[in-house]
Amino acid sequence: DKFTFPFFYQPHQLCELAAKELQEHLNTQTEWKHNFGLNTDKKNEAIGKMFGVLVVQNQQNEIGYLAAFSGKLAESNHHSKFVPPVFDILTDDVFFNKGMAELNLLNNQLKELEEDKSYTTLKTLYKTKSSFAACEIEEYRELMRYAKKKRKERRTIAQKTLSEQDYKTFCDDLVRESLAYRHQLGVVTKSCNKRLEKVQEKLEKLEIKIDTLKTKRKNKSAALQQKIFEHYQFLNSNGEQKDLTKIFTNTPIIAGAGECAAPKLLQYAFANHYQPIAMGEFWWGKAPKSELRKEGRFYPACSGKCKPILGHMLKGMKLEDDPLLQYTAEDKVIETLYEDEQIAVIVKPAGLLSIPSKEIKDSVLTRMQKKYPKASGPILAHRLDKLTSGIMLISKDLESHKYLQQQFMDKSIKKRYCAVLEGKLTQSEGEVNLPLAVDEDNRPMQKVDFESGRKALTIWRLVNQNEEKSMVTFIPVTGRTHQLRVHAAHPQGLDSPIVGDTLYGEKAERLMLHAEFIQFKHPKSQEVLIFENKAPFGI
Repeated sequence: DKFTFPFFYQPHQLCELAAKELQEHLNTQTEWKHNFGLNTDKKNEAIGKMFGVLVVQNQQNEIGYLAAFSGKLAESNHHSKFVPPVFDILTDDVFFNKGMAELNLLNNQLKELEEDKSYTTLKTLYKTKSSFAACEIEEYRELMRYAKKKRKERRTIAQKTLSEQDYKTFCDDLVRESLAYRHQLGVVTKSCNKRLEKVQEKLEKLEIKIDTLKTKRKNKSAALQQKIFEHYQFLNSNGEQKDLTKIFTNTPIIAGAGECAAPKLLQYAFANHYQPIAMGEFWWGKAPKSELRKEGRFYPACSGKCKPILGHMLKGMKLEDDPLLQYTAEDKVIETLYEDEQIAVIVKPAGLLSIPSKEIKDSVLTRMQKKYPKASGPILAHRLDKLTSGIMLISKDLESHKYLQQQFMDKSIKKRYCAVLEGKLTQSEGEVNLPLAVDEDNRPMQKVDFESGRKALTIWRLVNQNEEKSMVTFIPVTGRTHQLRVHAAHPQGLDSPIVGDTLYGEKAERLMLHAEFIQFKHPKSQEVLIFENKAPFGI
């Protein structure tokens, strides 16, 4: 009755059946495993990619499915059993090859100019002369500094030994001497610059040619990119067609937009008069080190590249409800463990937001504002993810909030979480040290990023386990978004997602992550307070 909401879904049984059949086909194509696309890791092994299935109904009311892959597969856009790309710049039009030929010509001209012997010689000569000139000027400045020091010493002696009139005459002579040094500095600087002028003039003539070519190349590249964007035309169920430039009106167009599996599938369905029934996308092949991807697991469409495109393509279709908009927490009760004039210690239930979102106002913050109308300051001393339950600190005045915040900043507050993980662990304790950054294409997901990620460190200990699950405690040394969830799920971490983690694992009754312990200093009494609240789950 309703089509898949692509950004948060459980795959329909027909999608699972189609995906299983497609995966069996992928397993027969052994060469693809070594050449999924252009991306390779440091060992030069091919990284997997997203595949998609779209269950459709044709005009004879027959049910079948379409298949697609994101980007290229084995260096090609076209393979049997898969729908074609929305637009193939290599075959659909000659303008791309012509444009690239013009850019290559400009690149060759630039390379010739930049590698020309006269240009490289002039650059070296100018650099050498500039260095000598700078040294000469600096040497004279050093002489001026020494002369100034000596004038100061002479002035001190003269003040003690000369009469008032003679001292005034002496000081006037020192001023003239200082001005003479300054004048000579100008002479030295002018002389140095003059020696550079001829080389600089010749060099500038060549650099103007180079800059002109670079500007021409930049403009041609931008025009070619614009033309490519205009050729990516997307249909919807109403027969309306829009290109990327009209879809991405308020945000920059991200590289690779339109190459994902979902837009390819829908475009082929609409163009061939198939009725979309349900859709699912899964990862196949080796996972990249940064993103959390498990072979065969379904994932939502990416928000960065696909959300604007699918917003147009799904227009007019009845979609499954967005779970975030259907959110209700009226049955979620906040328990109070402790309260005084400065603070409160509460237990947040799983499923309640810490702070309101654009769509949802009900949250810990809004409830605390109603409960403590006279409270000042931010009120929440820290946050928990919506799906995480457990202890939170509430401040009732600004000074208390600042005091608690300082403890979080200097890491003097002690926290402990309890979690149930998928699978059986092979060790009993350890550390996970994996830097984290937001996954821009798949917000709100986080990814491991060793280049620009922020330091994230978690200490863990096994509590008990069975053949299917493991119960652990986590001590987060740092406090990054989704830190415990990513550190649990990532292959370089525990490689065992938290049970119920819909972002990094699989759906369950709830996310089995609970903030069970906290220790901190009271902002007024300075007393060390300890609170513990056992997790409402176990194994």
